[in-house]
Amino acid sequence: MGPLPEKAADTSAERPWPVRVLSLKISDYVDRMSQLWVEGQVVQFSARGAAAFLTLRDPDVDMSLSVSVPMNAVNAMPTPLTQGARVVLQAKPTFWTKRGTLQLEARQIRPVGIGDLLARIEILKRTLAAEGLFDADRKRPIPFLPRTVGLVTGRSSAAEKDVVENARRRWPAVRFEIREVAVQGTSAVSEVVAAIRELDADRAVDVIVVARGGGALEELLPFSNEAMIRAVAAAVTPVISAIGHDVDQPLLDLVADWRASTPTDAGRRVVPDAAEEGRLVATACERGRRALLRRIEAERRGLRTLRSRPVLADPVAQVTLRRTELADLRRRASTSIEARLHRAADQVEHLRRQVIALSPQSTLERGYAVVQHRDGRVVMDRDDVVADELLRVRVARGDFGVRPVTSGSATT
Repeated sequence: MGPLPEKAADTSAERPWPVRVLSLKISDYVDRMSQLWVEGQVVQFSARGAAAFLTLRDPDVDMSLSVSVPMNAVNAMPTPLTQGARVVLQAKPTFWTKRGTLQLEARQIRPVGIGDLLARIEILKRTLAAEGLFDADRKRPIPFLPRTVGLVTGRSSAAEKDVVENARRRWPAVRFEIREVAVQGTSAVSEVVAAIRELDADRAVDVIVVARGGGALEELLPFSNEAMIRAVAAAVTPVISAIGHDVDQPLLDLVADWRASTPTDAGRRVVPDAAEEGRLVATACERGRRALLRRIEAERRGLRTLRSRPVLADPVAQVTLRRTELADLRRRASTSIEARLHRAADQVEHLRRQVIALSPQSTLERGYAVVQHRDGRVVMDRDDVVADELLRVRVARGDFGVRPVTSGSATT
């Protein structure tokens, strides 16, 4: 088959690396890495002779590595190493070729102090605030009466009892969708985040309450975790933070849409008080009844005032008055029209007489005659007359024909 490829980029389906070669290549690459400092949370811890073995987990994501530590380094710690502790350690990465696993060989291990944790939380707080995750204008209003309340709390915890009992004491018909998760320890962040996302995806859930009954600073660290803060900020459903504490303020309080001082306070805030709302409804009904009675009485007074007016005391009076005015107007209109007709008749008669006086017939009756040629032209000049031409003479009582003896001035 020939020599194996030296580089991963030179491999192909025809010239692959065997698994042992790949493991050796990875081991060689990891061996060339320098020592480094890494931080994490102790998930599992066991001591075997001169060495201690633990699982170091990233607090923000579900990712872990196996670590071996000399027992003398563990014993040199100021406080005993326990599960859930936050530590930093100096280690050299190694790759176990037989199992194909990566692990760390630690030289030193140190606990992360409270001061360091608070400083990191403060840095994260400023970073998230600069991104606007804590701005008031992005906070959503809490519904007045949610259909279903999502509750994320510890398993069989007093916080769950406080929220549920106080809410049902105020509104007995309230419905809960409860997710019991770890609220401290190595899996708290992942479980709380998963529960928030699950409830946020449920369209029947109108508000989500994240409740825990307080605790020491170390126990409240999951509620200042960046992954949890971003999950709450990305939720569509309004979120109430109900972490009972006196001094320390987890970042969850800042990103939540409303902060309750305790789980009991959250139970009182998440639903209205049925008795109080009943009193408000009764008060509103009474106020409405009184307002309606006052309105009815005011309308009655208005009707009485209207009925006392003369126009309503004798409704026919206005009709009679208008009827008289209408009859008078009709008489005046009739007289005016008759006068106009008489004047128009006189004018017509006058014009008729003028037409008669100026008509050709009147002229003929006074003894005049009209002489016309055969084609109807009127004879205007005797020089137009031709001898023996047949002319038509029209008089007042008919017409007749004549023939001139001669033409011109010698006409007979």
